[in-house]
Amino acid sequence: VQVVESGGGLVQPGGSLRLSCVASGPIFSIYHMDWYRRAPGKEREFVAQISANGGTRYADSVKGRFTIFRDSAKNAVYLQMNALSPDDTAVYYCNVVGGNPDSLYEYDSWGQGTQVAVSS
Repeated sequence: VQVVESGGGLVQPGGSLRLSCVASGPIFSIYHMDWYRRAPGKEREFVAQISANGGTRYADSVKGRFTIFRDSAKNAVYLQMNALSPDDTAVYYCNVVGGNPDSLYEYDSWGQGTQVAVSS
């Protein structure tokens, strides 16, 4: 399964960006789609997740500012990021986990990442 992110860029503090992620290939069932990020000099950290039933969860650092949503027909997930601060500067990665429930086929696929920079 291939995963491609887009939508990153440079934004001023307080601004907004929307990241997109599209999965393609032998999808079958997607169990959950996640966003992670890696800031300069830091470990990769969890940002948000949306599960197959639409349930969502967020890192405390982004609650109330970021919203994850999906378009199941397009195998796509989005991350709406508002009230951005320099602390949100990072490479953002999309992770898609799924498989075929009728077989042993499973996947855990990552994109190449998209850079988000928050600076005045």
